[in-house]
Amino acid sequence: MLAALVGCREEETEAGKIIRGLKVHAVSDVERSQTRRFPGVLEPPNLTVLSFEIGGRLEEINLAVGQRVDADDVIARLDTESLNLQVQSAEAAVIQAETAAREAAETLTRQEQLLESGTVTRVSVDSARTQAEAAAASLIQAQKSLETARKNLEGAELVAPFNGIVNSVDARSFSTVSPGAPVASVYSSDRFEVALSVGFDAVSELVVGTPARIRLADRPDITLAAAVSEIGARADAVSSFPIVLQLRETDPIMKAGMAVEASIDFPLAAREGYLLPLTALIKDGLAGTPGSAEEPARAAVFVFDDSSSTVKRREIAIGGIRENMIVVTEGLEPGDLVASAGVSFLKDGQEVKLLGEGD
Repeated sequence: MLAALVGCREEETEAGKIIRGLKVHAVSDVERSQTRRFPGVLEPPNLTVLSFEIGGRLEEINLAVGQRVDADDVIARLDTESLNLQVQSAEAAVIQAETAAREAAETLTRQEQLLESGTVTRVSVDSARTQAEAAAASLIQAQKSLETARKNLEGAELVAPFNGIVNSVDARSFSTVSPGAPVASVYSSDRFEVALSVGFDAVSELVVGTPARIRLADRPDITLAAAVSEIGARADAVSSFPIVLQLRETDPIMKAGMAVEASIDFPLAAREGYLLPLTALIKDGLAGTPGSAEEPARAAVFVFDDSSSTVKRREIAIGGIRENMIVVTEGLEPGDLVASAGVSFLKDGQEVKLLGEGD
């Protein structure tokens, strides 16, 4: 690609000003992008609801929303009086079952010995064997019940699964809770994500890993890096598709539920254009007119007219900036000579002399 530089110097003569310039050449593959902004809310990626596997009466809960907890910290406890009684009862049942199983086994052994001597019948031995098997099964059942009672006792403490922050407290002290009933919820404080919705034109340009930036609404001076982590395949509303941004950075001030603004750069189609220095722009009301992705910025330059040896004002469209040069996408043709210095001393239609030109 040839980059066009336009040089110009002016000198006063009787015929007017003398200018010198270089021809402009087209450049292609001009990279452009459009930044779109979307409102969103900070959300924890792993909000966890905590509950007991068993029912019972709660002890006093010393827990508050926003409180930080560490992994294995006790969140709540159940009253263990009844659970201890269940363990003791299960232990007694195991002892009783062990005695019954031992006696049944001994009885079976004696009956088998008497059968060999012809003292008892086969029916008596079969009956003793059935009783021994039933006693052994009862022992196994009693042992399982003891394991369950001990597990329930261990489950009387509800602990935090990870370092995090209490999001809600859903149970009251000394109340009775059922198995699976929510007691509290916690979320990890070291990671956040932002869920938002975008239109079809935006979601079709996104892929997992697309960079994004997150600005806190309450602290606009804080901007954090993020990336697209999930893209919904189905719209949750008419032409509105859900996406999730995973934050790559955190800040101590961040809290779940904070309003944020997400910024994502979307590539735009490349345009062919011409590179000119900023000094080529005519400093008047038109120069520097703001533009958008749909409507480029407008400005004006002076182009040398070889047939009349004058400079003509020409309006141009600016497609961006590249290497400290403006990219002109409309208004110029290959070979045009553009004044790029002393522009403020020129007027539309002014006669000039061209000292030289080159590529």
